[in-house]
Amino acid sequence: AIQVLAQGLPPDVPRTYAALAERGDVPLSTLHHRDQGRRSREELAQSQQYLTPEEEKAIVRFLLLMSNLGHPVRIKFIRSLAFSVAR
Repeated sequence: AIQVLAQGLPPDVPRTYAALAERGDVPLSTLHHRDQGRRSREELAQSQQYLTPEEEKAIVRFLLLMSNLGHPVRIKFIRSLAFSVAR
C-alpha cells in the first residue's frame, strides 16, 4: 500500500484513493489507513515482540538441546527463561 501511495498516476487521472486503489489492486481502506500513518498488522506485531528473532532462536536451540539430553524444560519455566535472555 505504501508503494501504491508513492507511485504516480497519469496526469489525466485524479489523485484519489479510489484511483490509486484500482490501479494498485489494494483495498481503498488500506490506502487511507497507511496514508494516515497506521501500520500494517505485521509491522504492529513486530513492534510488540518481547524478544528479537535472534533471542527466540537461541531459546529454541537451548530447549531442543535440553530435550535431546533428556531434560526437557517445563513450559512454566520458558517465560522466566525469556525474561533472562531479554535482560
